[in-house]
Parts: sequence; structure tokens; C-alpha cells
Amino acid sequence: MMQPGYRFFPTEEELITFYLKNMLNNNRREDIERLIPIADIYARDPQHLPGVSGVHNKNDTEEWFFFSPMQEREAQGGRPSRTTPSGYWKATGSPSWVRSSTSNRVVGCKKIMVFYQGRAPTGRKTGWKMNEYRALEEETVTPTASSKFRTGFSLCRLYVKSCSRSAFDRRPRFGTPRAAAAATASTFDLAGHESVSILGSQSNSMSSPETSYSDFCDDIDWDSLTWG
Repeated sequence: MMQPGYRFFPTEEELITFYLKNMLNNNRREDIERLIPIADIYARDPQHLPGVSGVHNKNDTEEWFFFSPMQEREAQGGRPSRTTPSGYWKATGSPSWVRSSTSNRVVGCKKIMVFYQGRAPTGRKTGWKMNEYRALEEETVTPTASSKFRTGFSLCRLYVKSCSRSAFDRRPRFGTPRAAAAATASTFDLAGHESVSILGSQSNSMSSPETSYSDFCDDIDWDSLTWG
């Protein structure tokens, strides 16, 4: 059982290089799925997803993590359907690269999405947001448009936008230690990898909060744009 005040708070780098890559490599999937379960996030509305979250996010009120299986139409080269029973997810801003804190090589990509109630193009924007993370097939210093992503799963971080400065999207930036006690944190080992704290450790966080300027781009349908 988690002690009061402790949370499952992985960095973006850890989400891709540890959890997502081990899931894609089929390493100790049962252990990983206890923390980050598989869920068809587009088959449910976001308010119903916390109920199927992992063991350490059941009582969380800020963020939840899921592995989303790749849709068949996406695997065949098409665009994924982001429509849910009562609304749809819409990409906001441009995708950004996630880099390794040690090698500075790009390990994956992050796309931010906002949930709209109703049907496009007249849906009503809600406070539900989601970061979708995908892993590159090969880490690189300079990614290009032809860089390929691994297929099978993406990793999604679901959260509720808040105006509070103490909320998830107002957490300290890179360089500020995370307040988690490594001495009492639970750990597990995956296929010979170094044991990783499921609650975090006294290390620097690579997770960047959602910057306020992204909200100005929420009404742009970035998926429909083409680039010369």
C-alpha cells in the first residue's frame, strides 16, 4: 500500500525508455501492466478511464497512465480514430521530441491532445488532456520526418487541466528534485534491468509541465495540416 503523499510520478524519459520499451519488448508485461494497464482509450470517455487505471493510480485525482494498443487502420498506414462515445480527442500544438537526460539523443515523441464533448467541428472543449508518447525504433541525435516509430503500443498520460499552481501542469521544471523518498519506495526489476522505483527517487525530473502557450493552439486542427 502506498504511504500518504507518495505517487507514481515517472519522468517522460522513464515512460518511454523504461515502461514503454519494456512493454514493446514483452519484458515482464504482467508487472508493468499492474502499474500501467492496457486500455482502448478511444472506446471510453475520459471520465471513465480512471476507474480502470493501475494499482498506484486508482485513488489519484490528477493523472493516470495507460498503454493504448495501435489501431488496425493506423497499422495499415491510416489515421487513427480518436472518437469516443460522447466526444473526440483533438491534437493541439505540434509534436515534440523527448530526449535522454544522459546522451541527449531523441528517444521518442510526445503529442498533446484535448478532449472535446460532442462531434467535430462543433464540439465543446473540456478540461481533459492527454499526452501520447511513442518510442523511436532507433534513438538519434537529429530526428527527421522519415524517423520511424515502434508499433504495437503508445503510452498515454491522462490528466485534468487545472488553474491551480500546485496541479500537475504547474509542477517544477527540469532541475528541481522530486520529493519522493527512495528509502521507502517500492521497487521491481524487469528482465535484469536495474530496479526502478515505482514512486520516483531523489533525481531530476525531465517532465516538462504543459506550457500556457499551448492553450492558444487548441482550436487548430493540426492533423489536417500539410507541410511543404
